[in-house]
Amino acid sequence: MTVLAVVGATGAVGSTMIEIMDARQSVPWSEIRLVASARSAGKVLRVRGADITVRELAPEVFDGVDVAVFDVPDEVSAVWAPVAAERGAVAVDNSGAFRMDPDVPLVVPEVNAAAASVRPKGIIANPNCTTLSMVVVLGALHRAFELRELVVSSYQAASGAGQAGIDQLYAEIAAVAGKEVGLRGGDVAEVLGGAGLDFGPGTSSPFPAPLALNVVPWAGSLKDDGWSSEELKVRNEARKILGIPGLKVSATCVRVPVVTTHAVAVHATFASEVSVDEARAVLASQPTVVLRDDPATGQWPTPLAVVGGDPTCVGRIRQALDFRNTLELFICGDNLRKGAALNTYEIAEGLAAAAPEVLAA
Repeated sequence: MTVLAVVGATGAVGSTMIEIMDARQSVPWSEIRLVASARSAGKVLRVRGADITVRELAPEVFDGVDVAVFDVPDEVSAVWAPVAAERGAVAVDNSGAFRMDPDVPLVVPEVNAAAASVRPKGIIANPNCTTLSMVVVLGALHRAFELRELVVSSYQAASGAGQAGIDQLYAEIAAVAGKEVGLRGGDVAEVLGGAGLDFGPGTSSPFPAPLALNVVPWAGSLKDDGWSSEELKVRNEARKILGIPGLKVSATCVRVPVVTTHAVAVHATFASEVSVDEARAVLASQPTVVLRDDPATGQWPTPLAVVGGDPTCVGRIRQALDFRNTLELFICGDNLRKGAALNTYEIAEGLAAAAPEVLAA
C-alpha cells in the first residue's frame, strides 16, 4: 500500500486532481494527505468518500509518504520538492521549477514513462500545459515516422494564466456585454477603462492587452531576441520529452478569449513520407487520443468540445501542400486536466504500480 500527499490541494489544479482521484480508482492509496499553506490548513475536503483535513505545509507532513504531488507555484516547489525527496518521497512537480534540470526527468506517461525510473534528485517534473496539449499526439507520430521539425502556433486559454486570468476574462466579457464595441481599435480599451479594468505591464491583469473580443500574440515573459518564455518552453520541453535534442522547433504562443483548453496548430516534418491515412491509423490506435477529423460534417477539435475531458483531441490532418514529408494538424487538450493535474496524477499512478524497489530507487 502507498501513501500519497497532494501539496496545493486547495488550488485550482489541486481541486482538479481531487476530482480525478475520485473518478479513477486504479490506485488504492492507503492514505491520502492534503497539504496547503497556513491560510488553507484546517479546511476539510471530501476525497473518495472520506473527509480529510488539510495540513499546513511543513517538513514532517512528508514523513512516511511514498509519492508527493506538487500543484503549487515555482518558488514553492523549488523549496519544498527537495524537502519531500529528502524525507523519502518521490516528488512529482507540476511547476516549472525543475523541468529543464538534467537530473530531473520530464515525463508524459504515454511518451516516455521509463524516464520516471531514473531520478537522481528524487523529483519528476510535469511539462508545461502547452507542450502537453500536443506531445501525446507528436509522441505517437514520432515513434512511427521519426519527427524532424516542428512549427507550432498555440491558442492558449485564459486559465493558463491561473485564476487571475479566468477572473480577468470574465470581468472583461461582463464589461463589454451589450456594448457596441469593436468598430474602432480603441473601443474595447475605452469600455474596459470605464469599467475600472486595466491591462498591460504594471497592472493587475495577467494579459498585456484586452482579451475580450481580441487575440493577443503573447504568453509568458520576455526572453532574448523577442521570444517569450512560453515559446521557449514548447521548444525545450518537446526536445526533452521526445528524446530529440536537435529537434528543430519554432513556436508562436497566442492568448485567446477561451476560459479552458489550449489549442495548437502543428506543422510537423518527418524523416520520410507519411500519408494522412497512415497518421490517422496511428492516432486512432492511441488510447488517450481522440481522432475528430471530418471537415465535411464539421468534425474537428474545439476547446468547447474538449474541455472537461481527459483525452487529447486531434483533427484537421492534412498533407502540407508545399513541404515534403510534412503534416498539418490541429490539437486540443484541457490545460487544467491533461495539461496539469491528470498528467501529474498519471505519473503518480505509475509509481504506485511499480515494484517497491523501483518506487524506492
